[in-house]
Amino acid sequence: MDLTAIDWLADLLGTERGHMVRKVLQLAVLLLLGWAGSGLVRLVARRIELAADDGDPTVLSAGEKRGQTIAQLVRSVGRAVIILAVFLSSLNLFIDIRPLLAGVGILSLAVSFGAQSLVKDLISGFFILLENQFVVGDGVRIGEHSGTVEQVSLRAVRIRDLHGALHIIPNGSIPWVVNTSRGWSRAVVDVPVSYGTDVDHALAVVRDELVKFQVDPAWKARFDGGSEVVGIDRFGDNGVVIRTLIRTIPGQQGPAFREFSRRLKLRLDAEGIQIPAAQRTILMQPPPPPGNPPPSHAAPLGEG
Repeated sequence: MDLTAIDWLADLLGTERGHMVRKVLQLAVLLLLGWAGSGLVRLVARRIELAADDGDPTVLSAGEKRGQTIAQLVRSVGRAVIILAVFLSSLNLFIDIRPLLAGVGILSLAVSFGAQSLVKDLISGFFILLENQFVVGDGVRIGEHSGTVEQVSLRAVRIRDLHGALHIIPNGSIPWVVNTSRGWSRAVVDVPVSYGTDVDHALAVVRDELVKFQVDPAWKARFDGGSEVVGIDRFGDNGVVIRTLIRTIPGQQGPAFREFSRRLKLRLDAEGIQIPAAQRTILMQPPPPPGNPPPSHAAPLGEG
């Protein structure tokens, strides 16, 4: 670029039109930085998920769940911070935002008195994440709602129940949490057998089927040890109930319950052991003989 072009550019930027051109260029740079920052946030979130990945696609470990939760939080908070920063910086190119910020501060102070529930949600969400109470993928029961955690943020938690309904629960309104996906889980399988069944034989069959279930290569990795047939749990209306406790890794108690119940039903059928059905006894009184009316319980009428 020769000296004439440089002088022309300097003269242009010194004019009012040049001043506006400079503002537009600065705005473009801010938008470009915002786009780059968004990409960096996505990259960091992705790295967090990859760092927590244990390489086993069949089982979602506790570390992977926590990694997904932190990655979601990084994406949401990072996106909000970048959008706010780009918006305020872009606005500052054209107007002085210091009086605006002062007014916003006073307004936020006034609004804070009416937004105590929001502040409570944010503080509760911070401690939920800090204490690692639950993460994405955990099975939880919160109040009257139960399901799988899909998203955790500073304001609310989203859980999906078995019917597919999505429940959005503000963090500040969570009274307590039952987490069924931490450490280990347990499937409780109760099977009734009729009172006429040889109980010792039935117990031996259930124990043998449990051993076969635990050594099955397709299921072996899902157990956490400690499974046992504890014996007769109670005397039911139609038979005795044999209880089996199957200890699994977190989140696998439901599939283990359904599969062992299926196997146990087939095995009991093959062994001729009957699972009793509900029974009801009905006593029917025979009708009175013809010509003999039923006795009347009415008091005899007095003679007048």
